[in-house]
Amino acid sequence: MGATVPALNWSDLDRKAVDAVRVLAMDAVEKAGNGHPGTAMSLAPAAYLLFNRVMRHDPTDPHWAGRDRFVLSCGHSSLTLYIQLFLSGYSLSLDDLKSLRQWDSLTPGHPEYGHTSGVEITTGPLGQGIGNAIGMAMSARRERGLFDPDAAPGESPFDHQIYSIASDGDIEEGVSHESSAIASVQKLGNLTVIYDDNQISIEDDTRIAKNEDVGARYAAYGWHVQTVNWSGADPYVEDVDALWDAIQAAKAVTDKPSFIVLKTIIGWPAPKKKNTGKIHGSALGADEIAATKEILGFAPEPFAIDDDIIKYAHQTVERGKAAHAEWDKGFQSWAAGNAERKELFDRLAAKKLPEGWHKALPEFPADEKGLATRAASGKVLEALAPVLPELWGGSADLAESNNTTMKGEPSFIPAEYATKEFPGHEYGRTLHFGIREHGMGSILNGIAVHGGTRPYGGTFLVFSDYMRGSVRLSALMKLPVIFVWTHDSIGLGEDGPTHQPIETVTALRAIVGLDVVRPADANETAWAWRGALEHTDRPTALALSRQNLPTLDRTKYASAEGTLKGGYVLSEASDSNPKVILIASGSEVSIALTAQERLEAEGTPTRVVSMPCQEWFFQQDTAYQQEVLPSGVKARVTVEAGIRMSWDRILGDAGEAVSIEHYGASAPAKILFEQFGFTPDNVVAKANASLARVGEITGHKTGN
Repeated sequence: MGATVPALNWSDLDRKAVDAVRVLAMDAVEKAGNGHPGTAMSLAPAAYLLFNRVMRHDPTDPHWAGRDRFVLSCGHSSLTLYIQLFLSGYSLSLDDLKSLRQWDSLTPGHPEYGHTSGVEITTGPLGQGIGNAIGMAMSARRERGLFDPDAAPGESPFDHQIYSIASDGDIEEGVSHESSAIASVQKLGNLTVIYDDNQISIEDDTRIAKNEDVGARYAAYGWHVQTVNWSGADPYVEDVDALWDAIQAAKAVTDKPSFIVLKTIIGWPAPKKKNTGKIHGSALGADEIAATKEILGFAPEPFAIDDDIIKYAHQTVERGKAAHAEWDKGFQSWAAGNAERKELFDRLAAKKLPEGWHKALPEFPADEKGLATRAASGKVLEALAPVLPELWGGSADLAESNNTTMKGEPSFIPAEYATKEFPGHEYGRTLHFGIREHGMGSILNGIAVHGGTRPYGGTFLVFSDYMRGSVRLSALMKLPVIFVWTHDSIGLGEDGPTHQPIETVTALRAIVGLDVVRPADANETAWAWRGALEHTDRPTALALSRQNLPTLDRTKYASAEGTLKGGYVLSEASDSNPKVILIASGSEVSIALTAQERLEAEGTPTRVVSMPCQEWFFQQDTAYQQEVLPSGVKARVTVEAGIRMSWDRILGDAGEAVSIEHYGASAPAKILFEQFGFTPDNVVAKANASLARVGEITGHKTGN
């Protein structure tokens, strides 16, 4: 192997630059008064090696499509990334390091995507970054399949590497297990994870809660595993050449993801606090910093880094420009011979949909027997497959139930792992996550942030709780991920309360930046997909029914296009002057329409509003909101087979909710709806109760 690995040529200036990283980490945390210096200190050689020697990147163009990607999974060690961005010549300055964790700084406590140039993804909660990196590696392969599938390995402008640094905390979180298992099945040879095995966490020695052989665990997954043991020698030796050789060996293995166990001593070389939990998440203190700087040969003043070190490290800029220029030659050659694929590349890079794409969306005829919205969603996906090659996704082992498989499309899977049920190849389109919801979420985020493709992933709505951490990060980063969550209420029936998500829709609405859409019928489902795809700055959750819902007659009722506004007048009161408004979502909209007929027959002008997406509705201007829900009409009833909580803003003081405030039961859906009050009779009773409350009727039986 030695003959094939290029020489590293590690110089005294490289060693000084690495020590400068330690000094900056200590000083930044000391100035902030809090932070995580220890890991940044001991990982200084590894991070510097990646940014200064290993990775192909251009600090003058952080969005260059041909760059390698770096994911700091242990986001608490943000200085591991920030200092490399500073030394490599990105737009971070020394003053930015001095402003660590301060208001309006470019160096927040955890790196934030879209906030700091060079930060590829937000990895706050531990374990997410490993899944994100895996998603990026999968996305790189899918994009190669779209743009340049016939190029020899390593010869395409779309070939690049994904690197990630992970900590004990990342390895311990279950989400990393889920995604790491998928990475092995996918044979992601473009991925290398460096695991900082320092055996220290906040509670000090990790042996108090962890004793597995992590390298053996990853070997059991099927990863290519190597160990570089810096802490095995006495005295401690940071053998950078050994790590360099391991990284080069990892790149040479193209049929497996690579895992490098790097054994370090946290906080090296702080004389009193190294290898302790104290240095993990708190400042060293003036005395310990002074002693460490003396060991390293640095001046005692804060942030005192010689210009020659910074100038030397900044050579990364010129190397990056040269690599970029060389890549451009290959890219231009590819573009000249692939006009259609270049057009697709440009469109995806601009996050634009093709002209007239929405004409492919199906229109469903009125049908009293109807269609489950999950089935309608599947038909939408089938229709969009030919016109949106960027759209791809799958399910957490529930493809048939979630209807997430585009008919006739191959699976995204190495051919040797394809099955009779799911034939496919490495450039396929249908994703299979196994029963790993949280891993699926983190991978979807990595796919979305990597390039221009549009990923979706499905499971039962109740299991969105398993992936909530990833969903929240998707919203935080404003990523256009589409979550397809089916079996959306007690309407799933016989599986019982463990599977009936009575509180889940409301809980999801609480995630800021997540659009939760619960369509009433097949046509609202088609428009929901249109809305989701047209939004490129936030994720969308589709909550879809298991049971058939009537496909509404749109010659009788308003167009389903109103879905795009979140809420719309579906059926107006007989005199266009409603006394009461019934507001419903999903499967309960048809119940509200039947209740309207009965209220009108009793002489009560009644409006029905379909409210598939509260978030989209409240993004409309006040005039539109007043048009749909006039403030003068206080009598209101909301109808949704879930808890009331998220409807209070709409109900006001006089409104009544048809909701379920307890867990469900195991029985056919029809029985459950009747037993739990989701009936036209109960909606009518609630409407009369609300009318009585506002003084519209007196002495009327309310049903309360």
